[in-house]
Amino acid sequence: MRGRDGLAVRLPAVAGMFYPADPDALRGEIGRCFAEAAEAAEVSEGPGGDSGAARPEAGAPKAIVVPHAGYVYSGPIAASAYGRLAAGRDLITRVLLLGPAHRVPVRGVALSGAGSWVTPLGSVPVDTDAVRDLARLPGVVIDDRPHLPEHSLEVQVPFLQTVLGRFSLIPAVVGDASAREVAAVIDAVWDDPATVVVVSTDLSHYLTYEQAARVDARTAAAVVAGDHAAIGDRDACGCRPLRGLLEALARHHRGCGIELLDLRSSGDTAGDRDRVVGYGAFAVT
Repeated sequence: MRGRDGLAVRLPAVAGMFYPADPDALRGEIGRCFAEAAEAAEVSEGPGGDSGAARPEAGAPKAIVVPHAGYVYSGPIAASAYGRLAAGRDLITRVLLLGPAHRVPVRGVALSGAGSWVTPLGSVPVDTDAVRDLARLPGVVIDDRPHLPEHSLEVQVPFLQTVLGRFSLIPAVVGDASAREVAAVIDAVWDDPATVVVVSTDLSHYLTYEQAARVDARTAAAVVAGDHAAIGDRDACGCRPLRGLLEALARHHRGCGIELLDLRSSGDTAGDRDRVVGYGAFAVT
C-alpha cells in the first residue's frame, strides 16, 4: 500500500493479537495499562509512602527502555515508562525506535523505507530525511522486509500516539549489530532536544518465575550501572539495541542517569509461573 506521497505505508501486522485492533478497545486497553502501572507504583512505595526508590525527574526522559509483549502481559510495565514520556508531549516531535528482529534475519541495523506507519489509532509519518542520512552509517541499511512482520516496534507506536502530540518516527530493527554500530545511530540524533530514543526489549525467556526474578534483577542492575558488556545474549531478546544505548551513554553522554521504573514478569501479570518472560522498564534522564 502507498500513501498520497507515493511512499509505502507500513500497515499493522499484530493488531488484534498483541493489542486490540478496534481503536476504542485499544484506547481502553492502554488506559488499563496506565492504571495498573500507577497501582503498581503505589504498591512499591508501601504504606509509608516511600520505597527508597528514586523520585521521578522533572521533564521527560531522553530515552526509555520498554518491553514488547502483548499488552495483557507487558503493557503495564511499558506504561510506567510512557507515563514519564508524557511530560514531553509538547516538546518531543521525533522518536528513534529500536527493537530486535524476531522474524527476518538482519545484519546490522535495518531502517524502514516507508513514508508512514499505521496503527488503529492513525498514521505516523516516518522522518524519511533522517532515514536517508542514517543509512550512510556503517552497518545501516534501508530494508522494509524485517519491518513488515515485526512486533517489537509496532506495539510501541500506539503508546507513543497516546502520550505524544504530533511526531515522526525513525523505525530501526536491530539484528546482528555491534554495540558501536547501534550507538552510532543513537549518537546521530541524540543532540536534537526534540528527539527521544525508545529501545524495545523483553528480558529473560521461559525460565521459572524464581529463576527469571534472579536473572532479570542481575540484568536490571547492569542496565542501571550502564554496563553493556554484562548483558548476555539470553538476558534480553533486544540485547543488541540495549547494549547500543548503554554504549552511547558510556562513550558520549556520561551526564545521564538510568532509573529502573518497573521489573516484573508474565508470572506477575497474566501468565503462569512455570515458564515466564521477564519485563523491565527504564528511563534515561
